[in-house]
Amino acid sequence: MRGTATLLLVRHGLTPLTGGSLAGWTPGVHLDERGRAQARDLARRLAPLDLAAVVTSPLERCRETAEAVVGANPEAPAPVIDDRFGECDYGEWTGRTLRELAEEPLWRVVQAHPSAARFPGGESLAETAHRAVAAVRDWNARLLAEHEHPVYLVCSHGDVIKAVVADALGLHLDQFQRVTADPCSLTAIRYTETRPFLLRANDVGGSVAGLAPTPADTSADAAVGGGAGAVPAGESHVRP
Repeated sequence: MRGTATLLLVRHGLTPLTGGSLAGWTPGVHLDERGRAQARDLARRLAPLDLAAVVTSPLERCRETAEAVVGANPEAPAPVIDDRFGECDYGEWTGRTLRELAEEPLWRVVQAHPSAARFPGGESLAETAHRAVAAVRDWNARLLAEHEHPVYLVCSHGDVIKAVVADALGLHLDQFQRVTADPCSLTAIRYTETRPFLLRANDVGGSVAGLAPTPADTSADAAVGGGAGAVPAGESHVRP
């Protein structure tokens, strides 16, 4: 892998079901007023970035979030749907309340040993993780064939984002429940020739300075001592 690819993982904004029920692949779940406001705020933050691609889960709540990002950035490409970034297929758990599901024996498996969890009539979390990580690898290769240091956005779902982050950190899937991805949060991962770097996790506010790579960011070496962080004000490498 030559060059670097910076992946911006965005979870969709709030919907009427978020936090209460497991929406899964339920059709027709749209952003509510809160979610639309979150998407607008995120879009304003991301507007200065030159995005090589905008990719989204096929589900409405993700498409609407991605469209808000594109709407605030006239130079951004049109969103592309990739089913591999779709929500986990929760099967018979789809549409049920989280309070009810917490009483199921499988709930403890999902919490403590997610790599062994398969949802009745649906897919396993391991399958979800595999397809999402494979999609990231594919998009990295595709964009690096056209750009030296592409920055691109993927709008997806909580469990998908957590699985991608766990992979980037070299964690077993059983540790992915330690990762948090709030609605409309931004998680950034930079992929280099030898290793990924987690730049941000569950970021819900603040500047995007430092997400566009500088020459120093193209190295695959880790910053000994932690590095100096994002570029100072007035030296941003995002588009003015």
